[in-house]
Amino acid sequence: MKVILLENIKKLGTVGQKVNVKDGFGRNFLLKKGKAILPTKENIAHFESKKADIIKKNELEIKSAKQSAEKLKGCRITVFKEVMENGNLYGSITIKEICNELLNLTKIQIKPEQIELPKSIKSKGEYKFKVNLHADVQSEVSIEILPKE
Repeated sequence: MKVILLENIKKLGTVGQKVNVKDGFGRNFLLKKGKAILPTKENIAHFESKKADIIKKNELEIKSAKQSAEKLKGCRITVFKEVMENGNLYGSITIKEICNELLNLTKIQIKPEQIELPKSIKSKGEYKFKVNLHADVQSEVSIEILPKE
């Protein structure tokens, strides 16, 4: 399936680029979320007339994401959880918990799909993860899991 991208998408392309994607990804994600359009004559004409607005909107999103990245730079979250004797947690740290802690600490609303954990957090210690604020902007945050007293 060929689509025209309406925003920069990591590992796929930039605004206005025609890309070939799998049918399910194009139909269920890109088209449904308004991140791309089908390359019909009407859509191409509509895109060309709105291209400047789309690019300007994307630049504003990048600027906002860079400001958020500056606030998150060097950010360190501390979470207190019940820990077994061997250092493992009862359960694990969820992405929603991380989002709530970031909101409390930095007042930045982070969506769960923006957080990129390298592995699930199931024991005490310090971990680093990435927050994808925009296709072009990432920030690294650390989280420390300490035993609850």
